Amino acid sequence: MKTFKNKPITLVGKELQVGDIAPNFKAMNNHLEEVSLSDFKNEYIVINVVPSLDTPVCDLQTKTVNNELLSVTNIDIKVLTLSNDLPFAQAKWVINEEFEGIVTLSDYLYHDFGTKYGVLIKELNLLARELFVLNAKREIIFKLETNEMTQHLDYEKLIKFINTLSGK
Repeated sequence: MKTFKNKPITLVGKELQVGDIAPNFKAMNNHLEEVSLSDFKNEYIVINVVPSLDTPVCDLQTKTVNNELLSVTNIDIKVLTLSNDLPFAQAKWVINEEFEGIVTLSDYLYHDFGTKYGVLIKELNLLARELFVLNAKREIIFKLETNEMTQHLDYEKLIKFINTLSGK
């Protein structure tokens, strides 16, 4: 059972698993432009999903994932961070954190990502904390999740998995 602050939550959509093909989705970038998964041609895509960048756990998750993966230089990997934060709030977070190369996408308008990936929290209209790694065929080859949305993901598992991709 998934919870948020120890209260049960309902996730909208079908839960995706390793081996599934990641559905294309549309979301908004920080310039209020519509963006789709198909716009990214990288060999690997990491989809970092957080309830809100304006919380300590989501902030640390996004920094950790991006810092670890931006340091991997021998594979073509792109991190997309998705939340239901407004694009303006996401842009402000990126500027305040002085991150270069980070992509934040907002699902606030369409909820297309949240419903297609089974991570939209019905009761809160937020996205559930998860992480997906996709290969060039857009198959889900790795997934991290937590049952309690206020808890961190197991970042060590992600780092070990990425190291296997990069040959470390």
